Amino acid sequence: QVQLAESGGGLVQAGDSLRLSCAGSARIFERYIMAWFRQAPGKEREFVAAINWSGSNTLYADSAKDRFAISRDNAKNTAYLQMNRLKVEDTAIYFCAASSRINGLGVLSMAVMDARQYAYWGQGTQVTVSS
Repeated sequence: QVQLAESGGGLVQAGDSLRLSCAGSARIFERYIMAWFRQAPGKEREFVAAINWSGSNTLYADSAKDRFAISRDNAKNTAYLQMNRLKVEDTAIYFCAASSRINGLGVLSMAVMDARQYAYWGQGTQVTVSS
């Protein structure tokens, strides 16, 4: 069983930055692919970014490329999402997720974009970007 807890959300203005953190309880944290998803009001949950076991490979949604950066510190059992140049349309609840179903040794496959691959989820943290 893995427990995840996000933090770092808040209310910011367009163009600002935020860093989200996701603390995990897994005894073998480094064997889980970590990912961030988000859900805006009235919309389905969507993939944002994922990172492999070692942190050497990442995958981003088009909306997050060049603005967001996912990282992890396995010694601290924590994953991060650095969000820069935030836009109003980034407003959503952000969830971190962990998966042991996908091989996370090397290059990530597109399967990491599928929320059904993740058995463990945090409670979410609200990010609100005002204009």
